[in-house]
Amino acid sequence: MSIDDRLSTERVDEKAARQVAEDAREQAWERPSFAKGLYMGDFNWALIHPQPQPDAEVAARGAAFLKELRAALEGFDAALIEREARIPDAYIRTLREIGAFGMKIPLKYGGLGLSLLDYGRALMLVGTVSPSMGALLSAHQSIGVPEPVKMFGSEEQKQAFLPRCAAGAISAFLLTENDVGSDPARLGTTATLSEDGKSYSINGAKLWTTNGVVAELLVVMAAVPGHRLPDGSMARGGISAFVVEADSPGITVENRNAFMGLRGIENGVTRFRDVVVPAENRLGKEGAGLKIALSTLNTGRLSIPAMCAGAGKWSLKIAREWSNARVQWGKPVGEHEAVGQKIAYIAASTFALESVFELSAGLADAGMKDVRIEAALAKLFSSEVSCKIADELVQIRGGRGYETADSQRARGERVVPVEQLQRDLRINRIFEGSTEIMHLLIAREAVDAHLKAAGDLASKDADLQAKAKAALGASGFYAKWLPTLAVGTGLLPNSYSAHGRLAPYLRLIERSSRRLARHTFAGMATWQAGMESHQAFLGRVVDIGAELFAMAACISRVELMRATDPGHADSAELLAIAFCEQSEHRCEALFKELWANSDKTDRKLTKRVLAGDFEWLESGIIDTSEGTGEWIAGWSDEPLPDRRRPYGG
Repeated sequence: MSIDDRLSTERVDEKAARQVAEDAREQAWERPSFAKGLYMGDFNWALIHPQPQPDAEVAARGAAFLKELRAALEGFDAALIEREARIPDAYIRTLREIGAFGMKIPLKYGGLGLSLLDYGRALMLVGTVSPSMGALLSAHQSIGVPEPVKMFGSEEQKQAFLPRCAAGAISAFLLTENDVGSDPARLGTTATLSEDGKSYSINGAKLWTTNGVVAELLVVMAAVPGHRLPDGSMARGGISAFVVEADSPGITVENRNAFMGLRGIENGVTRFRDVVVPAENRLGKEGAGLKIALSTLNTGRLSIPAMCAGAGKWSLKIAREWSNARVQWGKPVGEHEAVGQKIAYIAASTFALESVFELSAGLADAGMKDVRIEAALAKLFSSEVSCKIADELVQIRGGRGYETADSQRARGERVVPVEQLQRDLRINRIFEGSTEIMHLLIAREAVDAHLKAAGDLASKDADLQAKAKAALGASGFYAKWLPTLAVGTGLLPNSYSAHGRLAPYLRLIERSSRRLARHTFAGMATWQAGMESHQAFLGRVVDIGAELFAMAACISRVELMRATDPGHADSAELLAIAFCEQSEHRCEALFKELWANSDKTDRKLTKRVLAGDFEWLESGIIDTSEGTGEWIAGWSDEPLPDRRRPYGG
């Protein structure tokens, strides 16, 4: 194959991969979205203020469970989970007894029927004891069997699987493969329909199957080959979702994976060899698997912001207590401005983390808004900010921040596992969509209106005639939209005056929203079809929107607290002001970097690095990884021992 042919094939593959992802995306906007408006220069404060409040009965049920959960968790030894890299059977039994595996499952199917808000608060509580336990519960309920069956399953499937899950039958979600992460078009696992149409035979293997080592039920994504229907027509097949019994003949858990953090996580490699699955276990239609996965993740991602908020709260407590106890140069270290700034960042950012989670969860519970961008922003913002909080806490603690908990215990000091926190949190920037993928996903949704208006102008494959026609169509949209970006309430000195000291920041958000939309339009006008390749630019656009969303969430929460928690409302206002001021400076830097950056030189340098032009720079070291295996291992045909290990009853 010539290089031209190879490049042509690569382009076709790239185009096909993009099309698979685009087809799976929920394309309609039937409900309003606050976050989508932010990217279009439309700051609609009324969409999030006042914040929706849960039904009183649901809230009471949630409060009662949280009380029961707290009592149960106080008897757990977090150090034991870290030390033995396993959650004890007794802890699982306790969680089952109180219904923790059915928090999101409706009452009619044996679950607790909690709101997303209280479900997140429960994960926050669990995660501060053991992030591995938080991962177990969230993987089971946020992306495992309960959520897709609840959203897309038939009544028969709900009756069959949801009561089992609520009772503690642990579930897992299986999508990733050795060479397939966020590019599902290359999925290698297949599900072949039998001749009688009554079952599928699944073959393939899945990597990083969280809960896969201990699961009783699996949601498996597999590609169904095209096949002939009884009437003689052809079915296209496509990526489909199946509920699979984990003890089915032909399933082997070939490895229990170990990571830098989350030592108690039950994550494995699962192999399928001619695994027969009844046709009635398919969720939705053939080819609907990716849509099911993406829709599940829209709200499933909110488990990460909840646990990140919990990590922020713990970090703030440790930073405050330690910075008062540790004395240097005659006064507590917290009174030194260099440390004090870190404490202020942790405090303000923790308030923002909880505000972003509670707003996003509240909007999702209410069901009146489209929260796909809000949930994605919450995951992106929370995973990045919590990691920085952990890093700042390590610095505040100094050598003790780097020291393990067991070493502190051996020296007779208070056991504060800060280094574990940093290791455990790091995965959140990768889980359920890496930061880089989240940037692209959110950017695609944020510029959706532009792409629809631009039509073939934003297509690499359109000819000049098509682009000229598209330009005429786009001019009508932009003639109406662009003037709305010139002026707004953010320019009026008395706007939002009912919000007192927070009013200037609401005006800032409104102005910044229009400013962001203008820059996004400039990018579209400059690069048109090439916009998607300017990922650094899009990433900054998304990050500015995330900061604006977090600022709005903080202000909305303060106003809510004036009614629900007036005793803490004034102190919350200071936290909100501090966060908004810090966020404003970050936004200004990002706005500047949209156009004043090193992107062009970085792209040139990257190409030459990948071409091997700077191998000389790598001299003088020993790479101990050489010779240890392939970068991406192939699947062995040899049967391996089954390492599946369900938790005891």
